[in-house]
Amino acid sequence: MRSTKEEKRTEELVQEGGRKTFVELRPRKQKSTFMTLMIKLRITLDNLMELVADVHGEKKKVQQGSVHIAFDSWLLSDYEFRWGMKPWAYFLKGLINKYVYTFPLEAGYPGELSGDTAFIYAKIKTFLNSYRDDQEKARISEREVMDYASKDIEAAEKEEISS
Repeated sequence: MRSTKEEKRTEELVQEGGRKTFVELRPRKQKSTFMTLMIKLRITLDNLMELVADVHGEKKKVQQGSVHIAFDSWLLSDYEFRWGMKPWAYFLKGLINKYVYTFPLEAGYPGELSGDTAFIYAKIKTFLNSYRDDQEKARISEREVMDYASKDIEAAEKEEISS
């Protein structure tokens, strides 16, 4: 298993109201020769300004602004390479995998991907909350993120079925 970190794009715009920074990261985890897990993080920092703040009686340089982070999780399969570039085999494998039978090796990958995404979300949330005042700090666990995501997925499935 090989993990790679890739910074796809970085942009910074300086405005009167502060800096606006956009970063897109794409960490990947290669599980086999034909299956890769990828999480796409799009981070936008808006109205970012440097201030001098009094923290516990000490003056420190801090940055203030708004943060928006969007997560996209992707399960990338390379069936074309694995099946020797034969269109009929590629189509048949995709059809069987989706509707008939999911092979045991591939069945656990979506759960691992959602777990990795929830782990990263919880770590980022905890890190950003560490800069708040002690009474404002909120801890969030990976389990809470997974529960929230499963409720959101169930609601989307119910909405899709009713449509």
